[in-house]
Amino acid sequence: MTAFSVRPAASPDAWDAFLARQRFRPFLQSWTMGEVYGDIDQPPVRLEALDAKGEIAAIAFAHLVPARRGRHLSVPYGPVGDPAAFPVLFEALAKAGREQGCAFVRVSPHLPRETEISLGGLKSVRSPLHLLGEEIWYLPLRTPNPWTTDGDGAAREAEAMLMECRKTARNLIRRAEKDGVTIEAAQYPDIALKEFIRLHDETRKRHGFTPYGNRFFRAQVERFAKKGQVTVYLAHYQNEVIAASVHMTAFGETSYHHGASSAAHSKIPASYLLQWRAVEDALKRGDRVYNFWGIAPTHLDEEGERKLLDKSHPFAGVTTFKTGFGGELVPLVHCFDIPLSPTYRLTRLFEQFRKWKRGF
Repeated sequence: MTAFSVRPAASPDAWDAFLARQRFRPFLQSWTMGEVYGDIDQPPVRLEALDAKGEIAAIAFAHLVPARRGRHLSVPYGPVGDPAAFPVLFEALAKAGREQGCAFVRVSPHLPRETEISLGGLKSVRSPLHLLGEEIWYLPLRTPNPWTTDGDGAAREAEAMLMECRKTARNLIRRAEKDGVTIEAAQYPDIALKEFIRLHDETRKRHGFTPYGNRFFRAQVERFAKKGQVTVYLAHYQNEVIAASVHMTAFGETSYHHGASSAAHSKIPASYLLQWRAVEDALKRGDRVYNFWGIAPTHLDEEGERKLLDKSHPFAGVTTFKTGFGGELVPLVHCFDIPLSPTYRLTRLFEQFRKWKRGF
């Protein structure tokens, strides 16, 4: 059995180079994402597991969340690397959490649900609330699928992918073009971000969800823009910006991370054309995967059509939208917590009530 050691990470280049070699490369585990959370006063913890040769076998980035319901470390879509090295990372994360007065560590791995994860001598419980999307909808941009096979394969053709879209989605993309919608991939994301924040605030009020804060949006776009790893798209119609989105373009993968739209022209399908333009740009960059992120739970009917399990689910609308572009589903390992303090019980009770109240 290979013995692993752990050390705090010190090299941004070595960290990101390791991440870029993995099959799953979530930008949320990038070095830059740690800088983003540092900017909003949630200090990063970055750990590397080393094999017997002293080479990096796995990494884990966490950030401190000073939540009123329970101070904790959050591990977004990590750890990444060899699962055999995960136990030593979990032990080190638990130690770091205790030192910072945390009640628990919350872990949301970006690994297929059937993956077996060992915590060594630690105990875990299934989290009452998910940290991130666990039903991931994505488009492979190369064949064979780089998320299920080794190697990057050959680039797919945009026209063939368009024909794989649901007929309704394909018609809405074309209709938006006929209606005169134009898509701008902003050359100055900091300026475009103002439009996105305006629309996002409108969307938040319309749908009543708890959003990321504007401080987070600014930190994320500013940090990733310095590395050329973010694109802000704006959909223009009749001299107005009626839809906007923020896409991360790191490690050969494009992730649709934030979206917003105006109710003023709700019958104009601008968001469909915006997404399709982002897919086309990802193909031109030579990306491997276009990641739509989370959708509501679904199932395949007798005809092979993907249907919602619960049409009242808060993600129902966005699920119909995302799956309309074609693609595949990968269910991820459920979010779990590593309790560090007896006070975790209070957090768990509060979150169970919150889950019941919001319905999922």
